Amino acid sequence: MDSFLEEEEDEEAAVGRRRSPAAPAGSTLQPPLHLPFLPVLLHQPESSHEHKLNFKKSKEACLSYIQDAMLQKQWKRAAEFLTFYVESLEKDYSREPISPSEMIWRIGTEILCHRSHSSMKEFNCFMEQMKTLGVKRYLKVCLEHVFHLLCNGQIDEAYQNLSLAESWRFGEQTALQDKEMKLIQAYRGLLDYYSWSKQKNVLLERGLDGFADLSVEQEMHSCFRKAAVNLKEIIKIPGVWDLFVKCYVDLLEFYGDHNEARQVLNEYAYNSKFPANPNAHVYLYQFLKRQGESKKSVVSALKILHDIVPSHELMIDFNTMLQKSKKRKKRRLGLEVIFAALDYAGWKENVKAWSCLARQVKQIVISEKHLDWIKQEWNSRKDWWPAFHFSRYLAKRNWQENKSLSYEKALVAGILLGKDGKYFKYVSHQGCKAQVKRFRILKKFVNRHNPVYLRISGLSDSSVQP
Repeated sequence: MDSFLEEEEDEEAAVGRRRSPAAPAGSTLQPPLHLPFLPVLLHQPESSHEHKLNFKKSKEACLSYIQDAMLQKQWKRAAEFLTFYVESLEKDYSREPISPSEMIWRIGTEILCHRSHSSMKEFNCFMEQMKTLGVKRYLKVCLEHVFHLLCNGQIDEAYQNLSLAESWRFGEQTALQDKEMKLIQAYRGLLDYYSWSKQKNVLLERGLDGFADLSVEQEMHSCFRKAAVNLKEIIKIPGVWDLFVKCYVDLLEFYGDHNEARQVLNEYAYNSKFPANPNAHVYLYQFLKRQGESKKSVVSALKILHDIVPSHELMIDFNTMLQKSKKRKKRRLGLEVIFAALDYAGWKENVKAWSCLARQVKQIVISEKHLDWIKQEWNSRKDWWPAFHFSRYLAKRNWQENKSLSYEKALVAGILLGKDGKYFKYVSHQGCKAQVKRFRILKKFVNRHNPVYLRISGLSDSSVQP
């Protein structure tokens, strides 16, 4: 670490001369001190007795200065204090819950990742030292090293490090780090999948001529076998393995093993030992759709997704499927789905969602059947939807930014809040003023069906048509 400290010495000295020596009033951060001018607390006392009493405080103070420097993004200064901390540990024989080697690893990694002048060579050297220093966390350090290599596009180097880590053995420590070893194997499988995918794309680009090249096809199949073995193992362990599952299913589908792919996705989505995961149901839905499975299976997958994440983007597809059904129960669910989606701020300006709701509401109003569906959904929302969706401010903004959105929302607002509602009144007036035909038709439709608003809102004694 000392090697890269010298690179910024002149730059940091210039910054230090420009910096005010006094800290801002009320600041909770430590003053910007630099080596060799360390805080008094960090100087080692002469007396052995005093050293034993103050060593712990000195070490804690050093860590505090490191933390403050990192919070201020003063990576050079943080590195200086970390160097002092490492040197001071030579006389430390205490046992801490978090070992000094782990602190050095975590702090050093953070500094190197953020320091602009750090090179991959320095990072690799530091990581190799950390692997030697902390055998109890050897595989964790290996994983972090691999992630950094991948983030910097060094795929081959990452694969080489994973292979070396997989072959690592160190007595009982190997068994104690079994979880980390499984992750090492899983990520190696992921990189094998990456190699397989590249080979596949090359062969597909060449067409039939590509598949005539046996050597390339054999290499591709070798990558498939290695990837499949490791990916299959990791997804057996309860957890969230989205990327690994997607890659494994892609391998299985390419080679036509659709039954195994379906079994993997069903297990991932429905096994109670796994945490609730919306993506598991998304992957299952996408697979069922690709395979042309029955609508019942597809609807079942989306129903569970709706229960977990009612604001998911696939709810528009779910609503569309339900509205095409001949069963009243499913059409009723479709209305519930689209109302629930629009409860979320992320959907406020979604034209497709408002179009789905407007179309279904319009159908119900024209037929005068199932007005109780609308009433049931509106009862729990009438106290907050007007301000959330149908204010005059939103009417003005929607009209200016997206007239298609304002049209769909105005239709819904006109039915739910009547012809005198702020949103409908403003948009219909602007539409008629601009002589847009569909807004004139919209205004006539809402005026003609205004009694429906009274029945939905409960302001009329008329019974609601079942």
